[in-house]
Amino acid sequence: MKKLISAVLALSLTLSLAACAGNPSSESQSTAEESSSVATDSSEDATAETGATGEVLSYDEYMAADVDTLVTVEAYVQAKQSWWEDKATIYAQDEDGAYFFYDMACSEEDYEKLTPGTCIRVTGYKTIWSGEVELMEATFEFVDGADTFVATPLDVTDLLGTEELIDHQNQLVSFTGLTVAPSTDANGEEAAFLYGWDGSGTEGDDLYFNVSYNGETYTFLVESYLCDSTTEVYSAVKNLEIGQTIDAEGFLYWYEGVNPHITSVTVAE
Repeated sequence: MKKLISAVLALSLTLSLAACAGNPSSESQSTAEESSSVATDSSEDATAETGATGEVLSYDEYMAADVDTLVTVEAYVQAKQSWWEDKATIYAQDEDGAYFFYDMACSEEDYEKLTPGTCIRVTGYKTIWSGEVELMEATFEFVDGADTFVATPLDVTDLLGTEELIDHQNQLVSFTGLTVAPSTDANGEEAAFLYGWDGSGTEGDDLYFNVSYNGETYTFLVESYLCDSTTEVYSAVKNLEIGQTIDAEGFLYWYEGVNPHITSVTVAE
């Protein structure tokens, strides 16, 4: 859904600027927001232009901050979703909670340095998109001398269907004992997974699949920017069968409800 929205917005922008500025390019990303393309090498200057670095907030302070507030946090990279035109999208976490940094200004050279466990200080605007709390229009800097931290997946299976689940938004989580439920495409055909949210996609697109637990059904997603068609999880989901019992891991993304970005799937024996 977000990629479709981004594509429409990008097309509109191109048409409106063609007469006076040529044909600008635009990334079809997971949300419709835009951000600065300032390279990270000048991140401190860019941060000063957008406000000031400000005091580093704890995770609880970040979550309590008003929407559209300029905030600064420190967190540890857990995974990289994408890099495009000096912008990076990152999953990050600390001991208290997790963050989603969308289209953060980042040079390609610095993107290669954003390995799991790396501590970064990020300044940007807190935003909520369809329930997903994220930081956008952000700049960052590496925290010299910081420790590293790689999260262990938190089992949130028993929190499915509860109000407490959202408290772990964007964290690396695991699920056990889920049942693969039918997914239905736009033509009413059932399958164990769909290319795209409505089945209209093709190989290489996001994979959507349904799982059931305690009588409720949830939609999970293999985000193709995060785990493309060459990854083990992409192949594993393509081989799922309705009725199988599976365990899964991924990042607890939110889109109008829980919509995890899955990074690992194992069929229970």
